[in-house]
Amino acid sequence: MKILFIYPNDDSQVGFNYGIAHISAVCRKAGHSVELWHFCSSVKKLPSKKQFTDKLIKSSFDIIGFSVVTNQWPLAQKFARWIKSVSSVPIVCGGIHALAAGKEILNTKLFDYIIIGEAEDSFLEFVNKKAKGKDVGNIKNLGMIKNGRYILNPVRPFPDLAKLPMKDYEIFDFQRIIDEKNGWVGLMASRGCPFSCTYCFNHHMVSHYRKDLSCNFNQLNYIRHFSIKQLISEINYLTSKYKNIKMFIFDDDLFTFYGKYVKDFCMAYKKKFSLPFVVNAHVGFFDEKRARYLADANCKIVKFGVESGSERVRKMFLNRHMKNEKIIKAIQLAEKTKLHSSVFIMIGLPGETCEDVMETLKLLGKAKPGRFRWSFFFPFPGTKAYDLTMQKHQVVQNEMVSMTNFTEKSCIDFGKKQNLFLKKVGKIMPWFVNAYSELEVSDFYKQKIDQILSLDSDDWEKREKNILEEDKKYSDDFVDNRLSHYAVKYNPFMGVISDYFVNEK
Repeated sequence: MKILFIYPNDDSQVGFNYGIAHISAVCRKAGHSVELWHFCSSVKKLPSKKQFTDKLIKSSFDIIGFSVVTNQWPLAQKFARWIKSVSSVPIVCGGIHALAAGKEILNTKLFDYIIIGEAEDSFLEFVNKKAKGKDVGNIKNLGMIKNGRYILNPVRPFPDLAKLPMKDYEIFDFQRIIDEKNGWVGLMASRGCPFSCTYCFNHHMVSHYRKDLSCNFNQLNYIRHFSIKQLISEINYLTSKYKNIKMFIFDDDLFTFYGKYVKDFCMAYKKKFSLPFVVNAHVGFFDEKRARYLADANCKIVKFGVESGSERVRKMFLNRHMKNEKIIKAIQLAEKTKLHSSVFIMIGLPGETCEDVMETLKLLGKAKPGRFRWSFFFPFPGTKAYDLTMQKHQVVQNEMVSMTNFTEKSCIDFGKKQNLFLKKVGKIMPWFVNAYSELEVSDFYKQKIDQILSLDSDDWEKREKNILEEDKKYSDDFVDNRLSHYAVKYNPFMGVISDYFVNEK
């Protein structure tokens, strides 16, 4: 069978889709032909309808599979509509959006099937049965509309990672992705997460699988790791085949979950490779042993999901039960062991007040992570946080359905005063963190944030146009005077301590 995968990834950082790469490898191993159309305008201009359909007609595929996240759904619909205008080839939609809104996807009649959850085994069975002209109606994880009725089959157990072939990197223009990301290459050592944060799909995935498989969390085997041997082999493949790799970034939800796995990987990695790498951690699964093994293997950055500095917001709305003291301790431990700490922050959370946002800024100022990356909260359909948002706030629907990233604005209406406050913090968060730190520059930045907080919406709109240039000017002056401070660096939604980016040069 000749399979086309479509990956909408527009108006966003250029992505590598782990799901497509693994499913493609499984299909290739079974003897099928695969091709990928990766749509990201930062890499290549999006095609016109004629360009798209002409290429589709010429290629003559047997099956088309989409991998879709919610914010790419409008673009996915457009491409599916173009396909339907010239072809009757069956179209399958997978990805997180299929789990969150499967019935709505099928009701558009643009997609013939959905596949939910981890789809390597299910999609291969679908392709094999289509190739033989067999009925696909009973395939697990598969959904469809039959005789006007929505049908979603039960899921099968999660794939055994030990049996999966290595990801198909060649289906992507992977060298181009490496170069676009300045040499940063993503890896996955595991799948699954032990937590059930309200804003994440993990809780939805787990509850769906547990219901269909009639099992508890432990029986589900949700948290699985690729063997160290598989991982080292994959890294060896990447370093021998591709150029300009400068940093590996492990995109696991929680790389540091198992201390023994951290130790075994670090011991094996440092024997063969010297390239630096980055991992995701959790303040509850990060201790001095883990930190020292990571540092010794040339891990450079450890990332922590903090989301809010308000313990009330974390507990009541995010289902994250960490104490601020533990967050500070983890960040200090990372810095003590020469690991650059990175913190994820969200603003515009359901139930959040301006005072809660200030608590977040003050926590950052006190903890002094190496960097922090922020975004506006987005209520993904299918999550508990979506339900909480709908109960408490007015969502601007046209904003919600059209948003392709979460770094520029919120789709939630908190009222005029708080909306304006969030815009200011979301534009220039490092100034606020500097103001609430004990750094020598704090008084300077207190004056700056007092100025911008006093501005009405019209005056703010004028001021924000040049505020990033203003930030750079202040930062350059402080660098010249050897004064530590946070500045916007690497992208418009990241604040980095000057000690790091000065030394990096």
